[in-house]
Amino acid sequence: MSQSFFDGGNKTMFFSGLFLGVAASALVGFGLVFSLVWNGSALGAGLAAGGNGGYVAPSVPSQPVAPAAPAGPVKPYDSKTDWAIGASNAKVTLIEYSDFQCPFCQRHLPSVKQALADYPNDVRLVYRHYPLSFHPEAQKSGEASECAGKLGGNEKFWAMHDELFANQSLLGRQMYIDTAKKIGLNEANFTKCLDSGETANQVSEDAASGNAAGVEGTPATYVNGALISGAVPYAELKAAIDAALKN
Repeated sequence: MSQSFFDGGNKTMFFSGLFLGVAASALVGFGLVFSLVWNGSALGAGLAAGGNGGYVAPSVPSQPVAPAAPAGPVKPYDSKTDWAIGASNAKVTLIEYSDFQCPFCQRHLPSVKQALADYPNDVRLVYRHYPLSFHPEAQKSGEASECAGKLGGNEKFWAMHDELFANQSLLGRQMYIDTAKKIGLNEANFTKCLDSGETANQVSEDAASGNAAGVEGTPATYVNGALISGAVPYAELKAAIDAALKN
C-alpha cells in the first residue's frame, strides 16, 4: 500500500515544512530585490533627466555659428601711415606683414633686400607689424621701430628695422635704447616714447589690417595684392615680381 507525502513521520514533516518556508522566503526576497532594482533604475533615469520622473525635455537646437568672414584684399599702401623703401613710383609694391622676433622673417629679409637691389625703379617695400603672441618682444620691438620713425622719419625707421633683425637674439628695452643712440636719435626722447607706449596703436592697427586680409603667420608678403606666405627663396619672390610687372 502506497504512502502519501502527508502520511510521513513528524521528522519528515518538520524538514519538509522548513524547506518550503525557506524557499518561499527566498522567492519573496528575490521579488522584492528585483522590484527595487527595477524601480531604482527608473528613478536613476529620472534623476539623470532632471528629476522629472523620467521625462526628457526635447533638445533645443543649438544656435547656428556664423561662418568666418572671408578675407578681404590687403589694405593698399598709404604714404601717410606706412613705412616704405624703394622706388617712389613703383610698379610693384611688396607689403610685408612681419615680426621683429620671428626667425622666418629674419630669414626672408635677404630675399626682400635682393628684390629692392634688382628692381631699383620698379619695386617698393612696405613694412607692417604683425606681432605674434608667443614672441614676448614682438610688440615692444615694433613700438621701438615706430618711435624711431616718429622721432627721425623714414630713414630712422628703416635703420632701426635693420638693427632689430640683425640683433634679433638681443631684443629688449636696453637694446632698443642703445640702438636708438647708435642710429643718432635723442636717447631721452626715444626712451620717453618707448616707455609711454604711445606708438602701440600703430602696431595694433597694422596687425588688424593683416587679420582683415587673411594673414595667419609671418612673414606674409603681398606682391601687388597676391599673397606669398612664409620665407621663400629669392627665385620664388622674383617670379612673382616678374609676373606682376607683366600685368
